[in-house]
Amino acid sequence: MIDDPADAAWDRELNDLFLRIGHRFGRADLRRRMRDYVRALLGPVGRKNGWQLAEYAGHHTPDGLQRLLNGATWNADNVRDDLQIYVAEKLGEDSGVLILDDTGFVKKGITSAGVQRQYSDTAGRAENCQIGVFAAYATTRGRALVDRELYLPKSWTDDRQRCRAAKIPDERTFATKGELARAIVLRALASPLPIAWVTADSAYGQEWRFRRMLEEVSVGYVLAVPKSQHVPRFGRIDHLFTQAPDEAWEKRSCGDGAKGPRVYHWAAVQLPAIEDFDGETPTRQRWALARRSVTRPDEIAYYLGYAPVGTDIDQLVRVAGRRWAIEECFQAAKNECGLDQYEVRRYVGWMRHITLAMLAHAFLAATAAQAASKGGAETVPAPWFRSPWRKSAGSWQLAPPQGQAERFAFTR
Repeated sequence: MIDDPADAAWDRELNDLFLRIGHRFGRADLRRRMRDYVRALLGPVGRKNGWQLAEYAGHHTPDGLQRLLNGATWNADNVRDDLQIYVAEKLGEDSGVLILDDTGFVKKGITSAGVQRQYSDTAGRAENCQIGVFAAYATTRGRALVDRELYLPKSWTDDRQRCRAAKIPDERTFATKGELARAIVLRALASPLPIAWVTADSAYGQEWRFRRMLEEVSVGYVLAVPKSQHVPRFGRIDHLFTQAPDEAWEKRSCGDGAKGPRVYHWAAVQLPAIEDFDGETPTRQRWALARRSVTRPDEIAYYLGYAPVGTDIDQLVRVAGRRWAIEECFQAAKNECGLDQYEVRRYVGWMRHITLAMLAHAFLAATAAQAASKGGAETVPAPWFRSPWRKSAGSWQLAPPQGQAERFAFTR
């Protein structure tokens, strides 16, 4: 149960966050709507659609919040930059890991920006959906989403009239998910986020341009790759590890999961030295790794790594295990902050809603980290903000300011 001091501390921290980003909203009414929107995303709202968010915020209609997303003048990328500064301060560590992945948003119709029938990991099959490419930042203090891009299929970018109808900027041409991920990584590296490692699944790890970019900026990585991945001088990576002796496989934990330590058999081999030298001494080393299920030895996952010389295998294994943090971020942001419950069709509205939902999720992560540092609970539930709206007998009632007895009824 949230007591009054905890409630007050929650409000104080949230107001501090609003002060950080308030300058991005040029008018007082926009700042109020932004605060109402984020508070509603954090509130106990069953379905975080326009009407229910507006009712929770005390608005008679959702028009004001819809204008905040679709018509008002503010830049979601600027808020994204402030979000990264906030996460760096609250969760940042020198050993921070940036995680790349995409997630689907199932949608009806054909007018929502970027929507088409395509494979969605969320649904586990091809669906009519939008796909967002995201980055999460993870340390021992916590994890949060820090960047996003909407993937636009060629069916959209080749139809400029359709793009203009969805308010997609003319400069947004076709980019693969890998290209979007590279742009996200470069932005994150230019931000205050302290990043030592990058990890991602095989959809990104198999792209040599993605790996080479990380090597060029001297950032370590542990990236999943398909079993057919070619390893220079050794051929396919799965063939490389079929030759590994039994003693090369050792039980190691790649981090704690919901049911305790995630233990697998791991094998790792250093690959030939690359071009990163200090004089005649190599400074970084490439690796190949394999993760085998303890109970199902036929289930093997493969990785390519890049790390400073002297990095031990346990560190590489821990970085590989960090990849699950972004799945936890997706689940929490969707369940608790309405990441996927938007009712916008235009590109600008999508970027704005997603950014504000990420901001709400980052606040939850920062609050949990602060509580954990003080010996509190690992996660902190959101207190129910004292909204003036109460539902009774099928209608919403608006409580008047304290000291006034009159009540007003509002029915949709």
